[in-house]
Amino acid sequence: MREGWGLQGQAPQSKGHISQAVKGESRRWTNIPFLQNVLNNQQFLAGTVDTQFIDENPELFQLRPAQNRAQKLLHYLGHVMVNGPTTPIPVKASPSPTDPIVPAVPIGPPPAGFRDILLREGPEGFARAVRNHEGLLLMDTTFRDAHQSLLATRVRTHDLKKIAPYVAHNFSKLFSMENWGGATFDVAMRFLYECPWRRLQELRELIPNIPFQMLLRGANAVGYTNYPDNVVFKFCEVAKENGMDVFRVFDSLNYLPNMLLGMEAAGSAGGVVEAAISYTGDVSDPSRTKYSLQYYMGLAEELVRAGTHILCIKDMAGLLKPTACTMLVSSLRDRFPDLPLHIHTHDTSGAGVAAMLACAQAGADVVDVAADSMSGMTSQPSMGALVACTRGTPLDTEVPMERVFDYSEYWEGARGLYAAFDCTATMKSGNSDVYENEIPGGQYTNLHFQAHSMGLGSKFKEVKKAYVEANQMLGDLIKVTPSSKIVGDLAQFMVQNGLSRAEAEAQAEELSFPRSVVEFLQGYIGVPHGGFPEPFRSKVLKDLPRVEGRPGASLPPLDLQALEKELVDRHGEEVTPEDVLSAAMYPDVFAHFKDFTATFGPLDSLNTRLFLQGPRIAEEFEVELERGKTLHIKALAVSDLNRAGQRQVFFELNGQLRSILVKDTQAMKEMHFHPKALKDVKGQIGAPMPGKVIDIKVAAGARVTKGQPLCVLSAMKMETVVTSPMEGTVRKVHVTKDMTLEGDDLILEIE
Repeated sequence: MREGWGLQGQAPQSKGHISQAVKGESRRWTNIPFLQNVLNNQQFLAGTVDTQFIDENPELFQLRPAQNRAQKLLHYLGHVMVNGPTTPIPVKASPSPTDPIVPAVPIGPPPAGFRDILLREGPEGFARAVRNHEGLLLMDTTFRDAHQSLLATRVRTHDLKKIAPYVAHNFSKLFSMENWGGATFDVAMRFLYECPWRRLQELRELIPNIPFQMLLRGANAVGYTNYPDNVVFKFCEVAKENGMDVFRVFDSLNYLPNMLLGMEAAGSAGGVVEAAISYTGDVSDPSRTKYSLQYYMGLAEELVRAGTHILCIKDMAGLLKPTACTMLVSSLRDRFPDLPLHIHTHDTSGAGVAAMLACAQAGADVVDVAADSMSGMTSQPSMGALVACTRGTPLDTEVPMERVFDYSEYWEGARGLYAAFDCTATMKSGNSDVYENEIPGGQYTNLHFQAHSMGLGSKFKEVKKAYVEANQMLGDLIKVTPSSKIVGDLAQFMVQNGLSRAEAEAQAEELSFPRSVVEFLQGYIGVPHGGFPEPFRSKVLKDLPRVEGRPGASLPPLDLQALEKELVDRHGEEVTPEDVLSAAMYPDVFAHFKDFTATFGPLDSLNTRLFLQGPRIAEEFEVELERGKTLHIKALAVSDLNRAGQRQVFFELNGQLRSILVKDTQAMKEMHFHPKALKDVKGQIGAPMPGKVIDIKVAAGARVTKGQPLCVLSAMKMETVVTSPMEGTVRKVHVTKDMTLEGDDLILEIE
């Protein structure tokens, strides 16, 4: 034994090395991190050490700083026990007490799938294999669009990982799995406090054989606005490196310059490019002339000419009727006999299965489905229904029905954990009124969620009617994120303020429209088919600048290296290329995510029930931080409120008593009464909607002109700029940044 090693396993102090380190989950100084490094050293494990072992391996003294994860988790659990869920809850419903049943998975690697063809033959060879495949291929949306549509995008990586190995072993015949992009990127950080890149990495490790597919919003990437071109290109490059395979590229206005930018970015990264034409209107109705069959065929020609590997029709609201399916798909198949066709729809009206069967019979190669218990209504058509209806026919999917049943059973249990976000709280069945309001399936539950947060939950029927009027005011748009969000923001604004279409148009010069509406009219997301609505646009914009052509073309490249340095300076830790891109697209959301996880630690080890509602008093549970490191926790008690507005939460952690002081935010709110703006008092400016103050543009004593921005409010990703209705001097500002307001709360006074 080397000199200096004592009976207690203490590391030597020679050659200036400091052996003290912070023990993994406490504040005591010990040699445990050093010993962990020794036990993980390959030379030590091989038994080939000699007396020079420590001198020749200085990395043994590169001791990891304490993560203090146990204390942070207790802090989080205590916070939830006192203040409720950290993610906004639209309806009062508790997670199911029953854990989902995870079906058994055989030992060994999963069978080969279409990803093996992609890795072997590249995107072009992959596309040929898809086109030459006998039978109908399926894309499973359960990991992305299905839960975005049904559960407000709230499904956590924790629950996706549980079922992932089963999918790899039993659904190798799938064309792809959609598991990333769309709203999942934003929601993962904003509401679930998890890294979207980490989700992709972990799922790729568990499912190596099935192609992964993501939704890329063209020049918007996975955001709601245009980004500099270099950000979009770098995003696609890093996504491909992390395991993404197929990039479904679309633009919310079918604006070709934006789509071509996204296609080029995905293609240059080495991905499969699936250009998607967003569908609205009804090609089988001769009276609907704006979005005709000729319109879609012309757009398809442009995308094929640009080199797409696969052509997709993206029916985001479920408007495709069987007759329209036959007309559109057969026309595309006749025109492009060698090009794979992929059809996406939602089942909001209840006609989704019939529509997808019609598409398959007309020549589509791939259609989108979801696990049975995650299908229907605003989600995709049922996987089991398509498998059963094509079984024994030339369109046979070769997907085993019994595996579909087990898969659905898991998701039925998992869905119960997210009861508070389930669209069935207000929507008990499909609804054919989608043919009128044209609300995308992926937006429906989020729109309902927003309505609740703004106090409009009881007026959701009015919101849907206003959605129709808002769409017409904006010129009858293609409606998919972010254009659908713009229409939804305007609709909720109209209902919140009791405005009809005629009133909104008449008062357009005075109203403080949501920022998304103003920026759309400025041209920040592109040019809509048929142009901008006039005179509404000119009334709203007045002297505001307008963007001509593709918005991203005028944006200077973002200095990603400078951004990385800025992030390191702020967060004081290793910053990955993935972090830089998250911050580039969602700077405020990413900053809050990093601050939150620095306080509460990574929460992926908590099951969803604990994550959402915390433990019950006297409940005992285990949390596995990593393999071989499990915490045994028991929630003991919550104290009364102290004078500082705090409560003490008591736990037993691995047999030891721990307590956490938590500020009771609800009690603090009750101690503070914010004044309301009196509508009959000129100069009192009230909040037009509930929300958080994210920016204050003026101070007391400032001179303001009519229409000048005063402050910016944010509620559920919708920002509204409050402008001055008059000229005058700011007498008093009644709000501060980050303050949460209710509708009509007094913001400031002008005299």
